Amino acid sequence: MNDDSLRQDLDPQSDQSSDYLPPQPHPLPSQPNPHPRRPRGFAATAAAGSAGPISPSTKGRREREKEKERTKLRERLRRSITSRMLAGLRQYGNFPLPARADMNDVLAALAREAGWVVEPDGTTYRQSPPQIVGAYSMNLRSVEAPVSLECHPQSVARIDESLSPDSLDSVVIAEKNDRFSSGSPAMNSVNCLEADQLMQHIPSATGFAPAPYVPLYVTLATVFVNNYCQLVDPDGLRQELTHLQSLNVDGVVVDCWWGIVECWSPQKYDWSGYRGLFNIVRKFKLKLQVVMAFHEYGRRESGDALIPLPKWILDIGKENQDIFFTDREGRRNTECLSWGVDKERVLHGRTGVEVYFDLMRSFRTEFDDLFVEGLISAVEIGLGASGELKYPSFSERMGWRYPGVGEFQCYDRYLQQSLQKAAKLRGHSFWARGPDNAGEYNSRPHETGFFCERGDYDSYYGRFFLHWYAKTLIDHADNVLSLASLAFDETQVIVKVPSVYWWYKTPSHAAELTSGYYNPKNQDGYSPVFEVLKKHSVTVKFVCSTSNDGDEALGDPEGLSWQVLNLAWDRGLTVAGENALSCYDREGCMRIVELVKPRNDPDRHHFTFFVYQQPSPLVQGTVCFSELDFFIKCMHGDVAGNLV
Repeated sequence: MNDDSLRQDLDPQSDQSSDYLPPQPHPLPSQPNPHPRRPRGFAATAAAGSAGPISPSTKGRREREKEKERTKLRERLRRSITSRMLAGLRQYGNFPLPARADMNDVLAALAREAGWVVEPDGTTYRQSPPQIVGAYSMNLRSVEAPVSLECHPQSVARIDESLSPDSLDSVVIAEKNDRFSSGSPAMNSVNCLEADQLMQHIPSATGFAPAPYVPLYVTLATVFVNNYCQLVDPDGLRQELTHLQSLNVDGVVVDCWWGIVECWSPQKYDWSGYRGLFNIVRKFKLKLQVVMAFHEYGRRESGDALIPLPKWILDIGKENQDIFFTDREGRRNTECLSWGVDKERVLHGRTGVEVYFDLMRSFRTEFDDLFVEGLISAVEIGLGASGELKYPSFSERMGWRYPGVGEFQCYDRYLQQSLQKAAKLRGHSFWARGPDNAGEYNSRPHETGFFCERGDYDSYYGRFFLHWYAKTLIDHADNVLSLASLAFDETQVIVKVPSVYWWYKTPSHAAELTSGYYNPKNQDGYSPVFEVLKKHSVTVKFVCSTSNDGDEALGDPEGLSWQVLNLAWDRGLTVAGENALSCYDREGCMRIVELVKPRNDPDRHHFTFFVYQQPSPLVQGTVCFSELDFFIKCMHGDVAGNLV
């Protein structure tokens, strides 16, 4: 036995089993363990459940993190809402908000729009307190007057701080009910009432409460300026203005006829007669609205126009009749120029819109002193037949009689070229034609294949044609108003919208279709028009009809009026009105007042002004002075009137 074996036998710590194990590798140096990732979401919930009870500090930290996430979500939502609000105010309200506007900028802009004055430091006040005008009078406390607390010292609520929010609400409501049920003399004074209590004490009027003041203008007859642009019968004009002044009208409306001013030669303008007329109006201190009338006026028994288009235009028309609107039979309507020549240089080297613009610019230059003085308050732009934005589809010269559907006016060469181009772009060149089953001027909708119920107006071709027909009207308005805005910068511009109410209760709205408004029962034909008018910030003057013969032609004057007015107001347009020539009795006038000042309108909409048309001068006695005086007082809010 050798020494090694003896040593192993004597060493109790020796492990003999190691002889049978494989050799162990050399151990690596120890490395620090990386921090485990903190679980999130469902993993965090599961980990929290398996980790046993959570300490109060950990629970508080988690609640704070959740609250931070909720705060971030609320902030993102608030910012998105604010962004949409700012975009809407800039786009539809024309608010000059800065790029990085906050709610203070929005509040300031809204306050200024409502008539308040907002200082840079935030001080807000009214320059003058609002006055309530109507058929009654009350002595109301001014908005700026401080509220005295001495009249109801018992109204101060003593609140226990330990109460919950629900209990706090009940205490405040009970306290308020106790205050207003009190019979103390102090509580019966107007100064101590809140807004809701104050409105209960205002007596209800039978008319319009509160009654806004609507300025009223009267259209002067055309007899005071003859076809040679000479002032006729100045004494009769003074007598007419004296009568109007005695009735407290706010101003007058004067038609400036293209056929008089530029009658003989292109770009040779004669304003002498209108200069004399305006000077007389100035002496009576009446406001003045002027109409740029680019259409003919009236007809003699012989068929000739009382005031035709300029002679040089008619001379061009003898050689090129396509400058006038044309019906399906090829008959030319010389009431106004076709919209097809708006951009065609066929008027001695000028386009249609250039001719209109040159006349408007000449007027603005000639009467610059009256614009600076403020005598001319607004300018109306004639955009079609009768000065209204419509096709001449109801021409009595062509044999039309109410309630015929009229005819489409798109058969001149230039509008046909436009239709062919639109059909080609659509991919259906055979659609480049007008309807061949739309009847004639005096047809009824059910007598035609195009306007009858389920007729071709609602076919693929019918929708294409009517869309093009209406778009031509809209493009004409856009082209002319773009130049009118340049000619009459900073002056109120007015556009007259017609009231084509007959056949309104039929599915096709046939008369509106031929006049250029694509407004069947399944289509809104006025919104696209109002979008263009809103673009140019014009005032819509709606022709208010009070006809009672709507049942004969399935018409609805009231329904059409409310559609047009509400669409215009919803788009932020200012709205004015003008009566049809048949509205002279008290019943018709009071129906107009209902349109001008709608009752029970929560937004308090009303017309900005109203124009009263008369068939002849007042001095000829065709209009009853007492009826007109009553109508004017209703417009001014002096009386409420007995509504029908």
